[in-house]
Amino acid sequence: MDEAIVPTHLGLILDGNRRWAKELGLPSLEGHSKGYDNLKDIAKAAFDRGVQYVSAYIFSTENWDRTKKEVSYLMSLALRMLTRDVAELNKENIKLIWLGRPNNLSAKLLKAIKNAEELTKNNTRGTLCLCFNYGGKLELADAFKILVEKGTKPDEITPDLISEYLYGDNVPAIDLVIRTSGEKRISGFMLWRIAYSELEFLDKYWPDFNSDDLDAALLSYSKRHRRFGK
Repeated sequence: MDEAIVPTHLGLILDGNRRWAKELGLPSLEGHSKGYDNLKDIAKAAFDRGVQYVSAYIFSTENWDRTKKEVSYLMSLALRMLTRDVAELNKENIKLIWLGRPNNLSAKLLKAIKNAEELTKNNTRGTLCLCFNYGGKLELADAFKILVEKGTKPDEITPDLISEYLYGDNVPAIDLVIRTSGEKRISGFMLWRIAYSELEFLDKYWPDFNSDDLDAALLSYSKRHRRFGK
């Protein structure tokens, strides 16, 4: 695929894991496990096609309202990626960064995040951004709080300045957002960075999303004319 038309930053809303499992008669947690494995495969495929950043919405600040069993399992999956599987990502030359809030996360998980980011910080194949304990409105509120604490004057506040205080250093705007499972909404995902994103909604559940689907979405993106309000 022509690198000139590949999105620099791809956003993924990984929806439909539980429904996928239910339709197959499996426990819902099996859907999350399959979805996690698929994320690694799709991220690698995206980087192979020239995408530089992949941001995956894997746990929102609203997801704490799910059952204790499900939340615990999602925390264990995150810990698995950040400890055991980070070696695989590092070997694949993939940089890992976290976008989210520390609130409610265990000290063990926060330490694992820090260690994973440190281990992979010099990797160059692509950057996988984990939107974990993430909320789009909270990200903006946190940025504004920092500006207030720094004593920033109202006339000094600009979009570029706000961008400097979002989660994640130097993470660019998202060019294309893909959401699976047939839902056609954003659900608070990267509200600042998707201001001019192209949107692609698919009926497939996330565990069934494959490299062919990725290629189709990238091809659709390449045919769109992005005007940015001009």
